[in-house]
Amino acid sequence: MSMTGIILAAVVVGGTGLFIGVFLGIAGKKFAVKVDEREEAILGVLPGNNCGGCGYAGCSGLAAAIVKGEAEVSGCPVGGAPVAAKIGDIMGVAAGTQERQTAFVKCAGTCEKAILDYDYTGIQDCTMASMMQNGGAKGCNSGCLGFGSCVAACPFDAIHVVDGIAVVDKEACKACGKCIAACPKHLIELIPYEQKTFVRCNSNAKGKIQLTICQAGCIGCRICEKNCEAGAITVTNFLAHIDADKCTECGVCVEKCPRKIITLR
Repeated sequence: MSMTGIILAAVVVGGTGLFIGVFLGIAGKKFAVKVDEREEAILGVLPGNNCGGCGYAGCSGLAAAIVKGEAEVSGCPVGGAPVAAKIGDIMGVAAGTQERQTAFVKCAGTCEKAILDYDYTGIQDCTMASMMQNGGAKGCNSGCLGFGSCVAACPFDAIHVVDGIAVVDKEACKACGKCIAACPKHLIELIPYEQKTFVRCNSNAKGKIQLTICQAGCIGCRICEKNCEAGAITVTNFLAHIDADKCTECGVCVEKCPRKIITLR
């Protein structure tokens, strides 16, 4: 190839590149989607975990929803009240009060207390194990399977399997709800961070049956309900429930429970 041909080819390639660059630059400005400054400001104060606990696809999705009025300024469960207050300032609205929450596992059926019907040797995953006979190897088909699907789902390292059951570190928990969605037994729920009295059971098995499958299961005896002067405990379908708003944390139910599954911390 002659020198003239080489120079011509270089000019053509360079000219084409220059044209494409200019075209893209103009198109980028002409068709750019204008982003609300408030959206960028909100994104700047959000934690940036992109955990999805708010119900949107990451922090950017929540920021856009707040600006559009589709989500509350307190929509980030991870940021809590401090972040809600900052977002409220950006949006020019009051954030209101926001009660801190934490996840709680409704099961005390440790390896020692829970009876096994058979040995499970399949994939070490709660969802897979729950598809097996009787919903898993445990005699109580409402109990924690202990394979840590919730642990894998938690982006904050706030939940771990201890002695066969999942345990939440309430200080590390951000109440994003990932563990709740991951639990096939629906054992995990969000409760007020300040709540101190809990029923560590999720089984509705009749008392006689419960006695044979787990040493830590509620038998629906109603002793706690009868002794609660505040009327904070009700037993429905063989399972005790505590109304945190009524509970005075007197500890009588903890003392009276024959199964020792009501705890005060």
